[in-house]
Amino acid sequence: MRVALVTGGSGGIGSAVCRELAEQGFALLIHYIGDPSPADQLVTELRAAGTVADTYMADVSQEAQVEAMFAEIMSDKGRIDVVVNNAGITRDGLVLRMKLEDWQKVLDVNLTGAFLVSRSAAKVMLKQRSGKIINVSSVVGIGGNAGQANYAASKAGLIGFTKSLAKELAARGVTCNAVAPGFIETAMTAVLPEEVRQTFLSRIPLGRPGLPEDVAKAIGFLASPKADYITGQVLRIDGGMSI
Repeated sequence: MRVALVTGGSGGIGSAVCRELAEQGFALLIHYIGDPSPADQLVTELRAAGTVADTYMADVSQEAQVEAMFAEIMSDKGRIDVVVNNAGITRDGLVLRMKLEDWQKVLDVNLTGAFLVSRSAAKVMLKQRSGKIINVSSVVGIGGNAGQANYAASKAGLIGFTKSLAKELAARGVTCNAVAPGFIETAMTAVLPEEVRQTFLSRIPLGRPGLPEDVAKAIGFLASPKADYITGQVLRIDGGMSI
């Protein structure tokens, strides 16, 4: 059985990714931090549909916790075939007013977290001579966004990390790609003022926000055998926003 780990797996995009991969027959490892209830509910839902699913808790920005999580995963499952680095946070603010702790926390979770998870996953995948790492970046990491310098830096860094890792792992049959979602309907975007929301929508040629399922389908493709010859790429999922 193929095994997939989704970090931040109980959130809006994360849970949609878990459902998409479950349809492909993956056993799901649902990572979370904080309140376990959403992850537990998702596990219950997936198991009811016949999917093997379990939860794993860790702060992805902490090396020891990530390594302990992978040790537990290998003890439980013995392999890992797909990793989706989806865990991410925002701490928005203009640069002149941004606290160092808000800058650092976003970089720690969004970028260092993906590095730590990918490093542990790569050790397993290289021995298997197979595996796929998929990083969830953002169009903000490509074009920037006022008030999100920390988030943009973390997501831009993730793109560079993706391309570098792809070159390092390719010889052993391991791929690494990224997706760059645009304006997606999630809890993270639900708190935006209506004026800001309408500004974003006016920039989308398709005329609607994206859904978590739109992102999940793209990740599902990259996780499938159909994408075996694709590595080091960044797929924008933004309704044409960045054209």
